[in-house]
Amino acid sequence: MAAATPAGDTSAPSARTLVIIPTYNERENIGRIVERLHAALPHTHVLIVDDGSPDGTGAFADELAAADRGPDGSGGRIEVMHRTEKNGLGAAYIAGFRWGLDRGYTVLVEMDADGSHAPEQLHLLLEQVDAGADLVLGSRYVPGGTVVNWPWHREVLSRGGNIYSRLALGVNVQDITGGYRAYRRHVLETLDLDAIASHGYCFQVDLAWRTLQAGFTVGEVPITFTEREIGESKMSGNIVQEALLKVTLWGVESRLSKGRALLARSLGR
Repeated sequence: MAAATPAGDTSAPSARTLVIIPTYNERENIGRIVERLHAALPHTHVLIVDDGSPDGTGAFADELAAADRGPDGSGGRIEVMHRTEKNGLGAAYIAGFRWGLDRGYTVLVEMDADGSHAPEQLHLLLEQVDAGADLVLGSRYVPGGTVVNWPWHREVLSRGGNIYSRLALGVNVQDITGGYRAYRRHVLETLDLDAIASHGYCFQVDLAWRTLQAGFTVGEVPITFTEREIGESKMSGNIVQEALLKVTLWGVESRLSKGRALLARSLGR
């Protein structure tokens, strides 16, 4: 069954939307987030990508998928991909992107399993995609965006990372590190997904940066980001360090490339 848009227009890009939810030890959260998603957008399809969670998340996700199917096993809105090792957020999303592209979905959404991204606000992202944006970011830091129940040091780290990324890369994106986002399929078909080796926090910057460099339109809509109530954050010092190093490198490379291009034009005159 094709997913319907919030407005019910089956010809719109979001008429075939797949929400990709990576999981690692999210058994207590995954059922709630899928239930909320289908309460908000009943016909939207979900792919749960589980990285071999030892707490049984994968098996529980299989139960959710089975319960959602008809008596003959068809017509379900939930699919589960089982990966054998914890290989990072970026690798999980790329595997999910490939799965969705192979099955003809026209909009692919990133959403966390822990409830930090409100499914009730997904229509805001999809409406902007349908209006023409190639990538839409759910933003905590545009007017109307908010953060709820986050420790002050996490918010400082997040805001600081976004400011640094904007300055280093020279982009006008307020929340380039955010993980709630919707891509049109042609963006992911155009990008070289094999070349992306970033993980976690850095993966989001990497993909948005590549999207901008490829000339695609990137929009932002305000969201309410709520800190998880159950389980532990996957953020670590190594992930933040990776992001800082790579963003610095990308920024330097971009400026050198622009400088070489200017010099070449000047010498060619």
